[in-house]
Amino acid sequence: MASPLKVGIAGLGTVGASVVRLIDEQRQQLALRTGRPIEVVAVSARSRNKDRGIDMKRLRWVADPVKLANDPGIDAFVELIGGEGGPARAAVTAALKAGKPVVTANKALLARHGIELAELAEKRGVALNFEAAAAGAIPIVKTLREGLAGNSVQRVYGILNGTCNYMLTRMEREKLSFDECLKEAQRLGYAEADPTADVDGLDAAAKAAIIASLAFHTRVGLDDVSVEGIREVTADDIREAHASGCELKLLAIAQRRDDEHAQGVSVRVHPALVPNDHPLASVHGAYNAVLVEAESAGRLMFYGQGAGGAPTASAVLSDVVAAAAHRVHG
Repeated sequence: MASPLKVGIAGLGTVGASVVRLIDEQRQQLALRTGRPIEVVAVSARSRNKDRGIDMKRLRWVADPVKLANDPGIDAFVELIGGEGGPARAAVTAALKAGKPVVTANKALLARHGIELAELAEKRGVALNFEAAAAGAIPIVKTLREGLAGNSVQRVYGILNGTCNYMLTRMEREKLSFDECLKEAQRLGYAEADPTADVDGLDAAAKAAIIASLAFHTRVGLDDVSVEGIREVTADDIREAHASGCELKLLAIAQRRDDEHAQGVSVRVHPALVPNDHPLASVHGAYNAVLVEAESAGRLMFYGQGAGGAPTASAVLSDVVAAAAHRVHG
């Protein structure tokens, strides 16, 4: 068996700790799938002594994530810090320059600097994998990169923010106000203390930019996405949607445009009326769903958990496995 893939992880929140735990639990199966063991050997986070439910004693601590990215003792770098710049961008850039494959769940970073990082990865001949950045556990990145590589995609759309979908579901089913649902979402951990990215549509917009770039083989940044969140949605809006035979959903929509008015790609995020007989109308709670319309494959739907420690860690681990197997995608 080949030598182990030695992994360094920057960011030990819910997702990072879950990745460490999954690698420990699946050690033997992962080695069989990839032909080599996978070992987390070093980590970096804000607090060294926080109880994360994992054995920290066997992991080497590196306070600076950039130093961890450059550490000669790791073969692959996993970035779970978050944020579109700062230490996340610096650490990912350092790892790629050092010729190390990178796995990230950072949608904000990719939506703002993804093309720059992808070009650097291509120049260095290493992988930049980001399955967890687009739709949690749903394997939409690999689907667009590999499964639909022989298709011309016409449209990709769906529910990409579990927090907003949870809130709209509660508003509809229990006749609660926006503020009541937001407080409950924060209590359950679906929404952050500052919920701006979720409720104003920015989180979904970042994911839509990533998905559109992959689907249409073009450069779509966060500034290219038209965004409207759910902050202004009221109970009356929900009632009117129901009266018209629809569900109100926050949709992300990316589609090819080729008509007399415009050519290119249109990407937008906004509340939309979804007819009750449409597949997306039955997606409730904190779940995500993505529909792809492709020329040869027709309409495909992907449904699953879009957030949370274990689902997101699952997507991160799939990318680590790809790095262990030396799979590199342009």
